[in-house]
Amino acid sequence: MSAPADVLVADPSPARAGTRSGRRPEIEGLRAVAVLLVVIYHIWPRRVSGGVDVFLMLTGFLITGSLLRTVERRGRVEFGAFAARLSKRLLPPAALVLLGVLGGTLLWLPRTRWYDTLREVFASALYYENWSLATSAVDYLAAGSAASPVQHFWSLAIQGQFYLLWPPLLALVAVRRRWDPRMAFLGVMGLVFAGSLAYSVLRTAADQRWAYFDTGARLWELALGGMLAVALPYLRPSRAARVALGWIGLAALVSCGLLLQVSTVFPGYAALWPTGAGVMIIVAGVTGSAYGADRLLTLRPLMYVGKISYALYLWHWPIFVFYLTETGRTAASAKGIALILVVSFALAAVTTHLADRMTPRGTARSAVLGLACLLPVLATAAVWTVRLEDQAAEKGGIVPAPAMAARDRPQTYADGCNQVTQRDEVLTCRYGAANPSRTIALVGNSHAAHWFPALHRIADANGWQVVNLTKGACALSTDPQRYQGKAYPSCDRWQKGVMAELRRLKPDLLVTTATISSPFERGETLPAGYVRRWRQLGAMGIDVLAIRDTPRMSFDPPECVEVKGTEACVDDERRSLAAVSPAARLRRPPANVTFADFNHLLCPAERCRSVIGDLMVYSDKGHITATFMRSLAPAVEKEVRRALGS
Repeated sequence: MSAPADVLVADPSPARAGTRSGRRPEIEGLRAVAVLLVVIYHIWPRRVSGGVDVFLMLTGFLITGSLLRTVERRGRVEFGAFAARLSKRLLPPAALVLLGVLGGTLLWLPRTRWYDTLREVFASALYYENWSLATSAVDYLAAGSAASPVQHFWSLAIQGQFYLLWPPLLALVAVRRRWDPRMAFLGVMGLVFAGSLAYSVLRTAADQRWAYFDTGARLWELALGGMLAVALPYLRPSRAARVALGWIGLAALVSCGLLLQVSTVFPGYAALWPTGAGVMIIVAGVTGSAYGADRLLTLRPLMYVGKISYALYLWHWPIFVFYLTETGRTAASAKGIALILVVSFALAAVTTHLADRMTPRGTARSAVLGLACLLPVLATAAVWTVRLEDQAAEKGGIVPAPAMAARDRPQTYADGCNQVTQRDEVLTCRYGAANPSRTIALVGNSHAAHWFPALHRIADANGWQVVNLTKGACALSTDPQRYQGKAYPSCDRWQKGVMAELRRLKPDLLVTTATISSPFERGETLPAGYVRRWRQLGAMGIDVLAIRDTPRMSFDPPECVEVKGTEACVDDERRSLAAVSPAARLRRPPANVTFADFNHLLCPAERCRSVIGDLMVYSDKGHITATFMRSLAPAVEKEVRRALGS
């Protein structure tokens, strides 16, 4: 969101601007509508409105207009003054909200969410939260993570990156004195718009979850606003046309989130809907007609909401997240919605007032103040993170500490050796002896991957090698697979590459999962595609150790242990596993397959415990911690040797 003070644009016509100063009051009203849509849609009905896209367009519009006026007056871009204006307007409110989030994290979030929240606070303060979320979006194990109280900072991060890119880009154009600045700006922004929009459409079709946070896929929205700032003085439709444009734009903006599932189809060409609506409202301007949409947009209450819109956007989401956490609800009640709105508006008003009083005169002082506001945020987040890591490393208590269990993954994840769901390249990573006496291939999905720590320990002890070939949500099977209810073609392509790699590798043993545990109606299954794949491997001369899938818990074990203690965090094995493994019921199992079942070690007496001894068993509802897996190495080695015939 742009700072409220930046409402002057390059439109010299008083009739169009509404005042002799060139101020456009309807922009504050547009801001207000956009932020109200964002807030209301986030809280209920938990959708995305398209309002953020309007803010991105407005940022391009206002910043380009400001830079263009400077170039036309001074012949250059004044980087220092530009940075000072932005820092004094944007950083103090952001810092106040982030400090509030840190306090709310301590008060209301369980310790299991502290580390990830601190990491994202750091990313938000340094304006790279969009890339942090993009990485999480393609991280299969992070897919079910609870909402972060600062995840809405992704749009501010994109704008921050835009602020770094735009002035130098336009300064390069301004160097050519013989060029008309307006036409030169328009040409450059047209190229950015076309290139970014084309990339956005392609990237959204290929990987929408990544594209949603990708600066390159969003840059066209800002460039669209920039082109509008340059072209607006030359756009002179009649008053009747402007009245129509205003109402059409407003109706389109309000209806966007109702008619489109914004969170799953944006940015791409679909984002032309809200950005185009915003463009129409700006072109309409102040019509002077009693029937114009600007009569609504310039009402004093909306103007005030527009003034505090930046702070309101910053506050509403963490207040909502803390409310859900404290109440244990998955959606806000009617009273809860009212409470969230009242608190958000009150904090936004106070924050805007404080930020306005914190704005000194002078370029250097403004820049220093803005940057200084972030220092307490960064320092607090850094010290707190180090303390959490130190506590996790200390001896005693549960290992890993519940607060750090989600990070206790196999080493292969940190090494980038587990292929993400969106890609199909086969990643082959080798661990253990350089010249091994035995080679074990670990192949399959994340439930195969979580056996890696045990296999790695076995390989190190015996001079063997483990070759990791895993991909999120992609089991070793001949069946076409699905992910999040949709076809999963990258899995099918990856499987073909894996089979080719196995023909070349010729491992002594392949380890994979034998069944699929499920808490849903179908229960535990052994897909026919698994058996067909095992027979194909047998034809290649490869023996298989097929391990029965591990149980899935009905709650998040680390969070449960943190809040309720170990004894309360126990689940029934039969919730996600059959009474008898489907593998044991196979009439003619492939001769090359040895079956193993370790669930009696996870679920003594058919009761699955979150903590066994002093070890945290689960890192989330369905995956085993690397620490606990290493403790299973002796039992796993016994079955590996049986499968190897040694």
